[in-house]
Amino acid sequence: MAYDLFPEHGAMSGHSMLDVRAFLEEAAERLRSPAEPHGALSFGVDLGTATIVVTAIDEARRPIYWDFLPCEAVRDGVVVQFAEAVAAVRTLAAGAAKALGVVFASAATAFPPGVAEAEARACRYVLENAGVTCRGLVDEVSAAQALLQIDEGAIVDVGGGSTGVGVVEGGRLVSLTDAPGGGHHLDLILAGALRISIEDAERRKRSGEPGLASILRPGIERIAHSIGKQIGARKTKTVYLVGGAVRVAEAPEVVGRYLGLRAIGYPHSELVTPFGIAMS
Repeated sequence: MAYDLFPEHGAMSGHSMLDVRAFLEEAAERLRSPAEPHGALSFGVDLGTATIVVTAIDEARRPIYWDFLPCEAVRDGVVVQFAEAVAAVRTLAAGAAKALGVVFASAATAFPPGVAEAEARACRYVLENAGVTCRGLVDEVSAAQALLQIDEGAIVDVGGGSTGVGVVEGGRLVSLTDAPGGGHHLDLILAGALRISIEDAERRKRSGEPGLASILRPGIERIAHSIGKQIGARKTKTVYLVGGAVRVAEAPEVVGRYLGLRAIGYPHSELVTPFGIAMS
């Protein structure tokens, strides 16, 4: 069984592909530290369960800037504290505008695949009430695909409270599902085992600290079980894992062994969907 943790390139063959690993390594360095853009900027706003993230790319699809704020105003894609979410987006947009010397006029945003249409529209309303035109509203798996551009396989976006799975055939999403269970459940396991706070558990999980996989294996296998059920009978050979939860060292190996499939992880996997939103 092969576990390709850091693929050098995107997965589509025969195309001029973005080097996903290099993109993410460069993106990680752009936290509140903008690069010089080539051409116009495109912005994305990721309304996550634990954080809200703003990203920017240029016309060459290079990562130019990103920033985030801890915010629990959104729960599993549902805006539960509207004013707090609006305030966070307004603050991040103002910071990006100042850092980049541009007007932050419009951005795309995204929602988990399982969220109802009315709740998805609430994500648009958050941006609009923050003074930002919503130029696009997509599901998070489609956003991840905008960056990864895989040809065949399953994209798995492990969010804070749910796991979205999109099966791709011939470069097109043919199946899109979402199920409860994600990074927050791993935080609970880690916090209980180590007798630390949920916040510390989240930080240590994302740090890639070695040795945590043995503690979190039951939780990761539970997520893998959910992935398998969502893939169903479709003939998928490879799963592509994105999201902060799969920063856990050895998480791709655990998922791959459980499913009997090739599992691919990425450095800074938590940045795939936020920057994919900007590309959408």
